[in-house]
Amino acid sequence: MKPEGWKQSGERWTRVEQLYQAALEREESQRAGFLDEACAGDKALRREVEILLGYAESYMDRPPMKAPARVADAPVQSLVGRQLGSHQILSLLGAGGMGEVYRARDSKLRREVAIKVLPEAFAKDPERLARFQREARLLASLNHPNIATIHGLEESAGMHYLVLELVPGQTLAERLATSPVGVEETLKICGQIAEALEAAHEKGVIHRDLKPANVKVTPEGRVKVLDFGLAKALWSEESSIQDLSQLPTLSGVQTKEGRILGTPAYMSPEQARGKPVDKRTDIWAFGCVVYELLTGKGAFHAETLSDTLARVLEREPDWKALPPATPPKVREILRLCLQKDANRRLQD
Repeated sequence: MKPEGWKQSGERWTRVEQLYQAALEREESQRAGFLDEACAGDKALRREVEILLGYAESYMDRPPMKAPARVADAPVQSLVGRQLGSHQILSLLGAGGMGEVYRARDSKLRREVAIKVLPEAFAKDPERLARFQREARLLASLNHPNIATIHGLEESAGMHYLVLELVPGQTLAERLATSPVGVEETLKICGQIAEALEAAHEKGVIHRDLKPANVKVTPEGRVKVLDFGLAKALWSEESSIQDLSQLPTLSGVQTKEGRILGTPAYMSPEQARGKPVDKRTDIWAFGCVVYELLTGKGAFHAETLSDTLARVLEREPDWKALPPATPPKVREILRLCLQKDANRRLQD
């Protein structure tokens, strides 16, 4: 039996999809006028269409409508071999929507660290940088064994960068590239993720971009959640909806027209719609991570962006894909984590 309101919400999604496709067929300069006429004052409808357009345009390397300065406006030269303050840059670890990450050696403390170079836009916007500094201080206050530590925020040669704990080991995304994780190991890993989330939420910090690529397991079995709270630190609550399209980590994924690049498949329905979020958006993403570890496939992954967002907004995961050995309590918790209505979702 389909849930109450399914028909209406399904029809609305069809309308959003139709408008999205029609807007894509028009020149960028004509889209705003087209949406003014087509949405006829329905601000919520227009917002949902614009979210789709913002994602698609980012992934197709076209500037979004009325977009703010983007992270990837210009290519950044590799910093390998350079000196930033007391840090000698050794190698590139990765790059994505929130900056480049390098392995570096701190000559003062004689230890290796991770350096995350922030987008150039920060240096040109004093108010934005000041807001980030305030957020960085809050993030640095998170002292928990399952959260990767922020050591400091520094500036050198006109670049602003975070000095982070260098965490050894594989990310869960790398682990999942070989096979699903067994039930027992999944519970050990996700128990530690839950402890990290709880500790951060108690301090009012929301991750906002929890996914397998942002969780590492050290050789000793210690789980470390990475990039905690950086999504909010980099993008203010008042940022336009296109900011969401800057969040995904794009490394290792083909950029083909209309193809999903990962992170939207972990966004809660309210986050995908561009609405304000609270700690319940992390609880949704946590459920997505647990499901993927157990099944080896994403709860809402699809081949295209629009299909992925449709699944997030309208569809249930394939519950039959869970291993037979999955305990009933875990199944129950997963269903509560992945309630589309945030008020019916687990609250803590």
